[in-house]
Amino acid sequence: MQIEVVKSKIHRVKVTGADLNYIGSITIDEDLMDAANIVRGEKVQIVNNNNGERLETYAIPGARNSGEITLNGAAARKVAVGDVLILITYGRMDIEEARNFNPSLVFPNEDTNLLN
Repeated sequence: MQIEVVKSKIHRVKVTGADLNYIGSITIDEDLMDAANIVRGEKVQIVNNNNGERLETYAIPGARNSGEITLNGAAARKVAVGDVLILITYGRMDIEEARNFNPSLVFPNEDTNLLN
């Protein structure tokens, strides 16, 4: 049997942009993506601490060391610039593998979204 477990988490980043006219996705500073082991196109769950919204989309890399967190397309309606988000990805694995698995947890600077 396989179960779904947290693979990656970027904790408490601020929204820097919301682009309703973009095709879709979330743009994430590529340094944050690397630190959290998130790959281009990977499904990301977004939890908005300000309004309680939860949604899923896919990740695209933003400029390195920019702190960019931009919600694109319809997801832009679910956030406001400055909202605090938690970004989570999940992986499927066997129960025994899951018992020993350690997710990538990233805690960027809450003011700049940059790695400390």
